[in-house]
Amino acid sequence: MNEFMRSSDAFTWSMESDPRLRSTVVTVLLLDASPDWAEVRDRVERLTYELPMMRQRVVNSPLSAPPRWQPCAEFDLDFHMRRIAAPAPGSLDHVLEMARLAQMEDFDRARPLWKITLIEGLADGAAAVLCTFHHALTDGVGGVQIAMALFGLSELSADGLAAPAPSSPSPLDGYLDAARYGVSALGDTAAALASLPKLVFQGIRNPARTVVSSAELAASVYRTVRPVNRTGSPLMTNRTLTRRLDVLEVPMSQLRDAAHRCDAALNDAFVAGLAGGLRIYHEKHDVNVGALHLSMPISLRVAGDAPGGNHITLMRFDIPVGIADPAQRIREIRGRTDRVRHEKSLPHTQLIAGALNLMPRWYIGSILRHVDFLASDVPGIPVPVSLGGAAVTMQYAFGPTIGSAVNVTLLTYVDTCALGIDVDTGAIPDADLFYDCLRAGFDEVLELAGV
Repeated sequence: MNEFMRSSDAFTWSMESDPRLRSTVVTVLLLDASPDWAEVRDRVERLTYELPMMRQRVVNSPLSAPPRWQPCAEFDLDFHMRRIAAPAPGSLDHVLEMARLAQMEDFDRARPLWKITLIEGLADGAAAVLCTFHHALTDGVGGVQIAMALFGLSELSADGLAAPAPSSPSPLDGYLDAARYGVSALGDTAAALASLPKLVFQGIRNPARTVVSSAELAASVYRTVRPVNRTGSPLMTNRTLTRRLDVLEVPMSQLRDAAHRCDAALNDAFVAGLAGGLRIYHEKHDVNVGALHLSMPISLRVAGDAPGGNHITLMRFDIPVGIADPAQRIREIRGRTDRVRHEKSLPHTQLIAGALNLMPRWYIGSILRHVDFLASDVPGIPVPVSLGGAAVTMQYAFGPTIGSAVNVTLLTYVDTCALGIDVDTGAIPDADLFYDCLRAGFDEVLELAGV
């Protein structure tokens, strides 16, 4: 039986009926020289044997089963790995423009959902690698695990591996797989129902505690799926297909020190810097702002999970953007993010996603398009690495907006927090001003480090 998408991945996949909600992830690696392309190609090819999704495409399933991963009978590595030269004089702006176009494009859905492009001809002999993949293929942490294999920090299988010969499935195979999936789902339901007598016994033994626990779970589920009928910002309301990408580098030691001085984590200081930039941006437009709606990916990965697949859940909650004092803002954000990370609904993410998959796509889209911003913190590689003999000087990740006005993704590399800024220019048409405001917001937070 082909592997079916998990409910959360199926949700991400199906919501792309609205192209403004595409889940394309772009990563940019800056290199000090052109790498040995044959070596890079060899490592990627070996990686495709270890991560089957890199040789699979997504096909729709009959009946009510979710989409499934199916081996691509016409897999062509050279379609997914390309080599081009930037127009002279090559610069980071050329790389970001290519990344912007990749961010806005959809994938060829008859093929696996990834591409790697080497961009040569940059100033001083430098080069860049542009990695594009669909979020259903992997998440941020899984992407770092894949990168570690490419950089040689984790082992790949020996040469000589061969992918299993893909079969030519008949339409009947799809129905048989869907039927097996239905039987498996019924088994999961029966297992859940088997726990009812235990719940009833607990309710009789300690009814007060059972009622409170059930009410807390119900409230947590509601907070996870609650509708958002309008944006928190009266300014960033329009949503389009056009994107603008920028980068900003923040010293990791200073950002962490600012967080620790407020008894908070690096992520809290990161979100506080972003919130400060949003406040300043609204002030520049003479618009008062209080709280804004944030979507934040929460990692559900555990030890032993393979790099493939999406092991996150998106949690939506409000952030006090209007607080001018950066220390107070960090502390308030710390409290709210701590509550979100301990939501009782998190262990039930797949069940919730399965229920959301039954909702009309237009309704889900209307909720996501009212989120103001998205922030993601991905722990990267703490040591200098190289690719094909060329040193990696910096890495940036650009996550999808998924209906929000802007997504800012923090990817750490050695001692730097590299921010990838993905702006919907319909919501934020003056992206240069927004960039300056974002820098000012992080300057507010960094001043707390006392450096």
